[in-house]
Amino acid sequence: MRYQFLRFPNGKSKAVTLSYDDACPQDVRFSEIISRYGLKCTFNLNSPTMRGDAALSKETVETCFLANGHEIAVHGYFHKAPGIIRPIEGIRDVLECRTELEQTYGRIIRGMAYPDSGITNFANGTDFARIKNYLTDLGIVYARTLGGDNNSFLLPEDWHRWMPTAHHNNPHIFDYIDEFVNLQLPATVYHPARYPRLFYLWGHSYEFDLNQNWDRLTEICEKLAGKDDIWYATNMEIYEYVSAYNALVYSADGTMVYNPTLFTVWFDVDGKPYEIKSGETITL
Repeated sequence: MRYQFLRFPNGKSKAVTLSYDDACPQDVRFSEIISRYGLKCTFNLNSPTMRGDAALSKETVETCFLANGHEIAVHGYFHKAPGIIRPIEGIRDVLECRTELEQTYGRIIRGMAYPDSGITNFANGTDFARIKNYLTDLGIVYARTLGGDNNSFLLPEDWHRWMPTAHHNNPHIFDYIDEFVNLQLPATVYHPARYPRLFYLWGHSYEFDLNQNWDRLTEICEKLAGKDDIWYATNMEIYEYVSAYNALVYSADGTMVYNPTLFTVWFDVDGKPYEIKSGETITL
């Protein structure tokens, strides 16, 4: 019996993703900075109709976000915390936001970040199980939550309460980055801690204006960027890749693997790297 672990594209053991909320004007400067360093971000947008004159233009979103390989995701039509509104209101908030964004940008949008306090508190007959059920029915495959910054660097156990690593203002942020960048997988092939690691940064770009610390963002990018063992991806790219890995089909004795997905997938079996292309069957 062997240990097998997911590896990110090209066999990389680590990934970095960003998630920033509210589609504020400062997102333009933010996107320019992170794009220059090759980082990828999911920008969580409220409804352009709700934001009115404060909304970023369609052209800005397309040229600053989408043209640079970033993702756009749902952040609520009315920006209401789903944990403290009735389920029917939560359904409306997500569905109307998703519908408007998809119609505006001509693409399918299946990700989101919870608005406001998200799922940190519950009231009015709402609980996480109900929220997860209606998000699943609405076609939302992942949702970022907040409130649990930590340096475990783990992939989510539940994609509908995806906990990020840290907010950019976390006082330990640079310690976390150093730990992540310098992290080496155990040399022993049978060690159970050879699982992949993810660094997930979140926040709001307007906070850099409020705190007058855009240099903090530059330093974060400089520390994270350009590493050969890191895959830089959007939230959805990570979700879809991990889902493809989990969709691999194995023979009963575990010696053959079939890849029914459209993705090329990498993994490690007892220290030996494998690559399996779309539609391919390989022998381990």
